[in-house]
Amino acid sequence: MSIWDIDKLQLFIMFVIPGFISMKTYELLYPSHLKDSSKQLVDAITYSCINYAILYWFIVTVEAGTGTESFKVAHPNLYIFFYVFVLLVFPVILAFSWKALRESEKFKKNLHHPTQKPWDYFFAKGRCYWVKVILNNGTVIAGYYGPKSFASSSPAEEQLYLEQTWKLGDDGSFERAINQTAGVIILTSEISHIEFRDV
Repeated sequence: MSIWDIDKLQLFIMFVIPGFISMKTYELLYPSHLKDSSKQLVDAITYSCINYAILYWFIVTVEAGTGTESFKVAHPNLYIFFYVFVLLVFPVILAFSWKALRESEKFKKNLHHPTQKPWDYFFAKGRCYWVKVILNNGTVIAGYYGPKSFASSSPAEEQLYLEQTWKLGDDGSFERAINQTAGVIILTSEISHIEFRDV
C-alpha cells in the first residue's frame, strides 16, 4: 500500500493540514524557536482535532443533509466551500481567536504572556521613539526609531536599525540629526541597555 493511496492522503489532509495552518499562523503572530518535526506533527494533529471539535455540529449538520437529498448533492458548490472553510480558513480564525484570548486581561492574570521576550513585546507596538543605546564600553549611540527603522524578532538574534543617528548635547538632549548618514545597525552583543523617550 502506498502512502499516496487516496484514503491515506485524505487522512493526512484532514488531520495534519488544519493544525499545521493554525500553528504557522500563530507563529507569525508570536514567533518562537523551531520545534522538532516529530513534536510539530503531534501538535498539528492535536490542533486539527480541536478544529473539528469546535465545528462538530456544523459538520454533522452538513453531512446529514435535509430531507431525502444530501447537502452534498443538493448544494455541491456550498459543500466544497464549507470544507475549504473547515480545512483552510477556520484554522486561521482559531489562531487569531487564541491570540485574542491570551491577550485578554482575565487570561493574563492566570497565564504567562505569549510573547517570550521583552524585546519582541516592546517593538511589536510599532511606536516611534528617541533612543539612547548604551554600549558595554560606555559609548552612547543616540538616534531616532521611526517608521523606517527595524528591530529583529524571535527566533532571530536581536538587532536594531535606527533610521537616523543624532548628536547629543552636553546635557544629554537630542541636538540635531547627523548629516549624510543612513542610520546605524546595532548588535545586541554590544549593548548594555537602551533608553527610550516618547517622540
